[in-house]
This record gives sequence, C-alpha cells and structure tokens, in this order.
Amino acid sequence: MNKIESLKSLYKPYRYTIRGKCTIMETTSGNFVVKKKPKNKDLEGIFNYLKSRNFNYFPEMYSLYRDDNYVFEYVEDDMGINPSKSEDLISLVALLHSKTSFNKEVSEETYKEIYEDIKNNILYLRDYYLKYYDLYLKEIYNSPSHYEFLRNYSKINAALNFSEKELDDWYSIVVEKKSERLSLIHNNLSLEHYIKSDRDYLISWDHAKFDTPILDLVKLYQNEFWNLEFSSIYKRYLSITSLSNQEQKLFFILIALPLEINFNGDEFTICKEMRKKLDYLYKTEEFLKPYYTTDTEN
Repeated sequence: MNKIESLKSLYKPYRYTIRGKCTIMETTSGNFVVKKKPKNKDLEGIFNYLKSRNFNYFPEMYSLYRDDNYVFEYVEDDMGINPSKSEDLISLVALLHSKTSFNKEVSEETYKEIYEDIKNNILYLRDYYLKYYDLYLKEIYNSPSHYEFLRNYSKINAALNFSEKELDDWYSIVVEKKSERLSLIHNNLSLEHYIKSDRDYLISWDHAKFDTPILDLVKLYQNEFWNLEFSSIYKRYLSITSLSNQEQKLFFILIALPLEINFNGDEFTICKEMRKKLDYLYKTEEFLKPYYTTDTEN
C-alpha cells in the first residue's frame, strides 16, 4: 500500500498535488504535506528538542502515521516576492544556532580529522585542475570552454593556495583545543526552505543534525551565492549571534575552495557549468576581500 492510500481513511482527502518529494493533500480537515520518512532521521525527536529550546519555527507534525511517512501542516507562503526574505531567513538561522548552541568536549583527533579532510580536498582539486591545465595547454586550437579555463586557471590556483594557507593557520589555532561548539543545524538551507506566513518557518529538516553552525552558512552561501548579496546577510547573522575567530576562519576556508568543474558533456553545457563555477570564485573573492585587506591609508 502506498503512502497516499494508507492515509485516505484518516484524513479524507479530496485532492493531491505532487510537489518535488512531497505530496500536498487537501482534505475536509485542512491541508497537509506528506513526506517519506528519511532514513536514520528522527524528525519527531528533533522537533521536540527544538520546542524544548523555545524554537518553534517549523511546520507542526500532526501525526506519525505508519513507519514510512511523516505528515505536516501545510504552510502557504503569504509574502510572494519579498525583498527582505534573505535577511529574514538568516535572522531565523542565527536564532536557531544561538538557542541550540553548546560546547562539547572533543579529543585532539577531532580537529586533526577536519584539517586532514579539507587538506585532502585541496590536494585533490589541485591535481584535478592541473591535469586539465596540462592537457589543454598542449592544444593548438582551444575550444571556448578550454580557453576560458586556461584564462582562469591562475585564479583557481590562487584560491587553492589561499585556502591551504588559511587552513594551516586555522589548525595552528585549534590544535590544542579540547572543546567544540555545536548547534542543531538545518543543513539544507536555501531561500525555498524559508516560508513567511503567520510566522516564520523553516521547512525540509531531513538533513538536520548537531554540528558546527558554520556548515549552515556554507550551505546557504553555496546554494544561493548568485541570488544573495552575502555581505549584508553575514553582518545580519553576526548582529544576532557570534562566531569565534576560528569558526569564521573555517567558514572562509570552506567557501573559498573552488567548486569542481565538470568537463564532460557538450560544449554549451560545459561553458555554462564553467561560467557558474568561475562566477562563484570571483564573487567569493569579493566577499572575502574586506576581511583580508589591510588599511594602509594615513
């Protein structure tokens, strides 16, 4: 029996609308959203924890009917085009982090593992891009995508060098630390996961977990870099809750890493992919510049 059939007798629905991974169910008792239960994720426990921390900005879970389905209230976005949506979203995220933040004792291996994971990613990206650089440099006539890549290779390499240097500096700060600040993070932030109705809502909590709050900022930045002016977003976040120097440095390192460009496919697809990934690189450089520029004016 599929998830819709199993709910008919309980909610008496008269219309269904499939939207992404959800099914909107219109019933005589109101509208609901039915989602398949994510594997190894106790959303009921997460929501109960959030309520205990006085964070109630998520759709109500009306029932846990059968083991494989969650049923939520349906919330309509009443704001339409909202110029302040990004600032409202980041304010809610900052509130989430501040209300669920705590320090956890960790071993010296914790920071070492983070360092080695990022270091290995940097080495992988450096080898990945060097391979294509050497290959395309030998071509007599470059395709548009190959030529664009060669023109920007130094920028990619500079971003990798920056991330590596900052990573080494970060590790020198945290190597002897015995605790780590954690929060409950949404871990899937985007503008489409924020709804303004009778109150603010964050939806789609399937990836929520306890981890460093900067992961939410990284995810939001990478998902929405083209749609947001992130400087003001970041300042709004810091006006509500704070990041330590080591947290801010790690955030900068993670967003500064170049995204991997897929060189497979037709020429138009590759050019489009490359332009987006290069735009990310240049826009990130502009965002980070004020934090690494020394004022030399008298």
